[in-house]
Amino acid sequence: MKRSAGFTLIELVIVIIILGILAVTAAPKFINLQSDARESTLSGLKAAMESASSLVYSKAVINGVESTESATVSINNKDVATVYGYPAATSTALSNVLDLSDNDWDWGTSGDVVYAYPDGVSGAVDSCSVTYEAPSASGSRPTITVQTGC
Repeated sequence: MKRSAGFTLIELVIVIIILGILAVTAAPKFINLQSDARESTLSGLKAAMESASSLVYSKAVINGVESTESATVSINNKDVATVYGYPAATSTALSNVLDLSDNDWDWGTSGDVVYAYPDGVSGAVDSCSVTYEAPSASGSRPTITVQTGC
């Protein structure tokens, strides 16, 4: 009589347990959900800045100050400084238009550029932020970029 060769039930269970342990310890290294979530949040902030700047520009056109280098428009009873009809590159102007929580976002400036980055992220200015630069001439739009690398 021929004896069939194969794995015993105990051997199969041990292999499954070892594979489970490896999966639990190795999976977090390959799946970085926190980084993906931050990058998605930054993309959402960029979209919010673009729509807010369009809203401010529309209000500036109504007021007739879209071609003025420095003016102020009122949005939701808050004064917003504008440059050629778009919000100025200051945290105050953007905060008056955007409804961002101070607990979630930090602001910074570098020359004529203002940037917003998630609160508590180290080195966020260069690698994990949204930058906003006001237009430099009438008829141009602000430059809004996302720095991903969170």
